[in-house]
Amino acid sequence: MRRGWSGLSIGWLVLGATMGNATPSEHRLTPDDQPVLAFAAPVGMQPELQPNTLVQQVLFKKRKLRKTSVCGNIEIQGKSVGNVPGKIKACGIKEAVQITSVSGVALSRPSTMDCGTAIALNQWVEKSVKPTFKRRGPVVELQVAAHYACRTRNNRKGARISEHGKGRAIDISGFKMANGEVVTVLNGWRKNPSKKQLTKIWRAACGPFGTVLGPNADRYHRDHFHLDTARYRRGPYCR
Repeated sequence: MRRGWSGLSIGWLVLGATMGNATPSEHRLTPDDQPVLAFAAPVGMQPELQPNTLVQQVLFKKRKLRKTSVCGNIEIQGKSVGNVPGKIKACGIKEAVQITSVSGVALSRPSTMDCGTAIALNQWVEKSVKPTFKRRGPVVELQVAAHYACRTRNNRKGARISEHGKGRAIDISGFKMANGEVVTVLNGWRKNPSKKQLTKIWRAACGPFGTVLGPNADRYHRDHFHLDTARYRRGPYCR
């Protein structure tokens, strides 16, 4: 019995000595194991991400347009300017907007009006002006002769305040095409093919607008269309 325990003790001693002399296997780092340090560029130096598909481009454009739209319509571009006080009591606009384009067609200058007039202008351009000039154009700009101004009708002394003085009117003198051609009310009203096109859009304005005046109205309107959103009991007044 003693001899068995002695042999077992010797075996454990040999095994312990062997493990004591063993050295752990060394693992050297390969290039693939080396840590990689990533340096992030400052926010201002990072390139702006651009949409890379047609769908993304459309959505990106809509987001941009929505930011600069007014009157609850993405097709009406501009900015809100708040209440505009008049020089006299009868003038002024509540919650005015300054419009730069409607239905994708630019205005030759930013024009101040109320939302009702902006919506009527957008409707007229979308449903009449653009389709009428589609083959000749497309139309890219409305030439604005007048918008908000605190004045009397036709600037006559003692006359009633114009709808321009209330932010309800805009005067359009011409239409610019993509090829650079400009169709003016003054030169085109009695000349074909402009006569037919101008007559068509003048007639179509009667409805969205309460008052539509052109060259046949009087000498004051021989070179532009006066469009305003005044409402009358008998319906729109168009001449």
